[in-house]
Amino acid sequence: MHGRSLANFVDDLQARGRYTFTREEVHQAFGAWTPATRASLRRLADAGRIVRPRQGFYAIVPLEYRSAGSPPASWFIDDLMRYVEQPYYVGLLSAAALYGAAHQRAQEFQVVTDRPTRTLFVARLRIRFLQSTRVRERPVRQVKTETGSIRVSTPEATALDLVHYLAPAGQMDHVATVLSELADVLDPEELTRLADTAASVEVRRLGYLLELVGATKAADGLADALGTLDKARPLEPGLPQRGAERNARWGLYVNAAIEPDEV
Repeated sequence: MHGRSLANFVDDLQARGRYTFTREEVHQAFGAWTPATRASLRRLADAGRIVRPRQGFYAIVPLEYRSAGSPPASWFIDDLMRYVEQPYYVGLLSAAALYGAAHQRAQEFQVVTDRPTRTLFVARLRIRFLQSTRVRERPVRQVKTETGSIRVSTPEATALDLVHYLAPAGQMDHVATVLSELADVLDPEELTRLADTAASVEVRRLGYLLELVGATKAADGLADALGTLDKARPLEPGLPQRGAERNARWGLYVNAAIEPDEV
């Protein structure tokens, strides 16, 4: 096999709307996996025609993304997670952006899966994986992309994940900003139902932030669901609570001044 043959294979896939392929598919198409095959793949990679997010898995780079070095992660993440046989959903800031909460563009594409998975660097892309034991239970939506569809946490699940994974979400101020943009698409009843699956302190923090940004219906539903609260917890984990004002409604010591950006 020579380079032109593999280049034709890639061109044919793209013509059919496919932007990923695997080592196994190359083997099936050409009947062998030889040094010549590897050399051809290297030439295509050096030319910016393909990238390899994982060993044995390749993404095709269309002309309009040649300068970026890779297609968007949303173009290949579903195929990639199927290839590695891991359940997943696009979550946190990446999910919020798909629902219109993109005041500040996330510096990474965030994916939740069920096991420790190292961060991927694909050209200029950074794909960060967060671990959850409930990845299969989280409600998701199938969101269409240019190449198919991806699994995305619902707005309500996204809101809860933002307070659960505070550091990747950018800490409290940024989470409050994102929630102010996400509020219009939140279903208060669904959020209340889903809150039963989260830790009480995270529901309290979410309720406080929603109330802070004016999402009163969603906040009221969470307050009703919480009922009688046990001892107060810190609003900002990791900061001292001595001397902080106690918010009785949410059972929180307000140990930080949360300042969402104007949107």
